Amino acid sequence: MTTTEKKSIYHRTYPISWEQLHRDARALSWRLIERGPWRGIIAISRGGLVPAAIVARELDIRLVDTVCIASYLGRSQGKIQVLKPAPGDGEGWLLIDDLVDTGRTARQVREMVPRAHFATVYAKPAGCPLVDTFMTEVSQDTWILFPWDSEIQFAQPIAGRKQQDQ
Repeated sequence: MTTTEKKSIYHRTYPISWEQLHRDARALSWRLIERGPWRGIIAISRGGLVPAAIVARELDIRLVDTVCIASYLGRSQGKIQVLKPAPGDGEGWLLIDDLVDTGRTARQVREMVPRAHFATVYAKPAGCPLVDTFMTEVSQDTWILFPWDSEIQFAQPIAGRKQQDQ
């Protein structure tokens, strides 16, 4: 069975708007401010870049670095590729990502920067134990649809969908 033939493990979709992401990242900042001061932020690229920028602004952090990891191919997790490692062991650094899902990427990054404080905006049960702070927990079978992965388009009215299905 190929990746495209596998049955999806996602039974729900949770769309996140830009406004909601901004509110949730700011709320995460409120949880993090008392745990500082921080030397800087390490954003997990690409998903953590936008939340890291918001947290950096809210916590007045100017030093932002990245660790670059590729693990998803569409909705499927592929082989983890480290494209750029993180600086040092993470001591005094805040590690930011958009989401911890299965924990595969989190484990890899934790090995690189074991002393960093790991924070995500969203967390699923399998990944929760790997992060120090998160804002919102969602079920494991939910696909989070981030604003950078979606576009606005016409939605067929419900009545029209029923007529097409018949």
